[in-house]
Amino acid sequence: MSTINKRSIAWNTLKKLANLNFSIFMLILISSLSVIGTIVEQEQAIAYYKLNYPTGNNLINALNWKLITYTGIDHIYTTWWFIFVLILFFLSLSICTLSTQLPGLNNSRNWKFLYQTRDIKDFVNTASVYKRSLCGIIYSINRKNYYVFYRAYGMYAYKGLMGRISPVFVHISIILILTGAMSGLINGFMVQEMIPSHEVFHIDNIIKNGRKSNLPQNLLGKVDNFFVTYNADGSIKQFYSDIRIFNYKYIDITRSQISVNHPFVFKRITFYQTDWNINGIRMQIGSSPIIQKKINKINLGNQKVWGCSIPIDAHRKILVIIYGPEGNFKLYNSSGELLENISLNEYIEINHVSFFIKELMLSTGLQIKIDPGIILVYIGFFILIISVSISYISYSQIWINCKANSLILSGSTNRAALSFEEDLTNIRKTYLRRT
Repeated sequence: MSTINKRSIAWNTLKKLANLNFSIFMLILISSLSVIGTIVEQEQAIAYYKLNYPTGNNLINALNWKLITYTGIDHIYTTWWFIFVLILFFLSLSICTLSTQLPGLNNSRNWKFLYQTRDIKDFVNTASVYKRSLCGIIYSINRKNYYVFYRAYGMYAYKGLMGRISPVFVHISIILILTGAMSGLINGFMVQEMIPSHEVFHIDNIIKNGRKSNLPQNLLGKVDNFFVTYNADGSIKQFYSDIRIFNYKYIDITRSQISVNHPFVFKRITFYQTDWNINGIRMQIGSSPIIQKKINKINLGNQKVWGCSIPIDAHRKILVIIYGPEGNFKLYNSSGELLENISLNEYIEINHVSFFIKELMLSTGLQIKIDPGIILVYIGFFILIISVSISYISYSQIWINCKANSLILSGSTNRAALSFEEDLTNIRKTYLRRT
């Protein structure tokens, strides 16, 4: 078998992927799998799935933890079969663009003259007017913003070519989005860190990473400061972290301040502000040196508080409750009675023992991420928005066959048929009025 025949067979086989029904099926399948990924919690520990998706013999327990972990539904977006479906959809769109959309666009730009009356009358919108002036009919059509071409005994006009271009760019935009998503999946990684203020951190707490991703090896970070700003009513307005990046020789490379929705980008690595926490307090009791005490988070209904128990002497303890990072504390005795409301560096006496809190130790939550395909995803969505808007432009064509005493005028459009019929009516009226 010749090389040309082999290529022809391979191309015809690939063109079957460009079938519209196959593309729609792939799109529905991807949407359905994404719905499953939204319903079933992703990237959780196996104990979580055992607790929330127990095994059983009834229909309710059909989706159990064994099925979830065996099929990979717990990490559906990184499974080989989900990636395979994306690749098939990518090939379908690419082949359709090359084999159908681009040739169709090129064909739309060609002049299509129809000289036989029977060919023109095959169209729905057909009318005949008395032949008076060819210049008049050209003027009438051109007034409706059509491009007019005349040859021998026929005329051809079209407008709205952008309406035929937009489907090509819709395909291109989806291809770019898929390419960017696949690139991020293969080459990206995401790290979550909870770092105490003024502490050095490494990029090592990996949440997920691609098969070809590489962590930066010669970078260290430090949270120089973390602080919170407040609204007039006392509610939290924004979190801020001052981040410094340096190498293993402790030479500063760069620094920046980040906050929620205002990340810091350094060499394709993006640092996001995500969360905060209270780790502990530094305090002094009596004449003792400054001591450090760990704080535990407590959920009181819908409210988060932090607390710890502190011994004042050999027989008595107090409970310190913190309601937020602003540095206001409530002190309770062992019976649950409120003793004092204090602030940072405020001295008080409890049973003749001095007590003050010197520092509230805060942690900042950082998400550190590399996604090399994100720019392609953004470009793809931008092109998609523009191309979908342009797709509402109607692509309309008009044919005119010149006979001895009449002009047979006909046309077609891909949408807005009523508007197109009004165009034809106005063209006839303008022609008759001017001639």
